[in-house]
Amino acid sequence: MLDRTGPTAVTLPAGAPLPRLVATDLDGTLLRSDGTISPRTVDVLSSVERAGVDVVFVTARPPESVEALAEAVGGHGAVICSNGAFVYDLPNRSILESYVLEPEIVAALAVELRAALPAVALAVQAPVGVMSESHFSLLWPSAPTWRQAEAIEAFLEVPAAKLMVQCGVTPPVELVGLVEMVLAGRAVVCHSGVPGLAEISAPGVTKAAALARWCAAREIDANDVWAFGDMPNDLEMLAWAGTGFAVADAHPDVLAVADHVIGRNDDDGVAVLLAAALAGALAG
Repeated sequence: MLDRTGPTAVTLPAGAPLPRLVATDLDGTLLRSDGTISPRTVDVLSSVERAGVDVVFVTARPPESVEALAEAVGGHGAVICSNGAFVYDLPNRSILESYVLEPEIVAALAVELRAALPAVALAVQAPVGVMSESHFSLLWPSAPTWRQAEAIEAFLEVPAAKLMVQCGVTPPVELVGLVEMVLAGRAVVCHSGVPGLAEISAPGVTKAAALARWCAAREIDANDVWAFGDMPNDLEMLAWAGTGFAVADAHPDVLAVADHVIGRNDDDGVAVLLAAALAGALAG
């Protein structure tokens, strides 16, 4: 049984069983602050998989932004992207599953959000990146496939994994709640840790739901899953998994509900914990 003995210390007794599956968020959790994955983490993930543990990345990133992680993706080659809207086959550059917002919903929500938040700026996250209104502040390095237009309605033909909402005159801590009031249950809203950004997904689309489908297809019980995260969009996934881990500098809401707290992402906290788990299992 895992024992949390300090804010970032998790003791694993010799012989403690490994999980059947490890599910980990990327940014702020597995990746370092510069967005890279350390050689140590790559080596540990490979060792864990050789021991028979499935490793799945579960991220808010769209498919186009996970290409650099190809060396670390497990033998299955798939990444759960866009908070669960896509399951992406990285080696074959193809989408295996898709759960997107209907164009009519995007159009209707755009009208209602403009009425409720007059200074709103909108964008959609598509498989190839961000399609945004010209006054939407791009918070990430732009790619050649990204596009801009005066209004989000120009991109209704694009598969919309997420409708992203900014409003410069609305306090960031209030934005998600205000957007949730506009949605009135028609979609899911969360935030992935980017200040002043609310993210809307199709009904039922969450990291937890996508991970549950993945596990069900492989007859893996939630109790046999370890999940790692750092932001509110990871909360349901950590709650669903048999054991939920938060990195040390995670959002306070995540720290409050995680079963255990591990080292920071910049200290390779996930890799350190998994290496200890593997060593303990082999010593048992």
